[in-house]
Amino acid sequence: MFERIFQMFAGGTGTPPEGIPEPSAEDLRMAAAVLLLELAWADDEFSAKEQHHLESALVRHFGLTPAESRTLMEQAEAARSGAVDLWRFTRVIRDNYSLGQKMVLAEAMWGLVYADGVLSEHEDYLIRRVSNLLGIQLGYLSQARQNWRVNGADAGAGDPPA
Repeated sequence: MFERIFQMFAGGTGTPPEGIPEPSAEDLRMAAAVLLLELAWADDEFSAKEQHHLESALVRHFGLTPAESRTLMEQAEAARSGAVDLWRFTRVIRDNYSLGQKMVLAEAMWGLVYADGVLSEHEDYLIRRVSNLLGIQLGYLSQARQNWRVNGADAGAGDPPA
């Protein structure tokens, strides 16, 4: 809350007050992995295709090895299952990712929800909710979905409905 008040008085620069550390690269990776896992579990099933897609996305986007990706997924699952809500994870990304980075994450989210070939109602709701919490406007979310259709569908995830 105090960070938000500070941002309002500081002109919305997003610069935290002294004494509040900037999140580390590990914090950002963890936040993104937790959000992706939450989407993967939105339909109450984390399929092998979704797991493979998530691992590949973490390797690609964060330059991790497959073993590091699996370790991050395990740590993120522990954080996700212990979390009351998604706010602390979305806040880290919202406050520290550029619009371009958010778009790349949104493309990874679309790829993940389509990895099993089906977009469930819960997945659709959650991707919109998470995107809203990240500050991604619907137009940008739609653009990320289109970008995924053009660029990501060939990477092994299921095809979205037309």
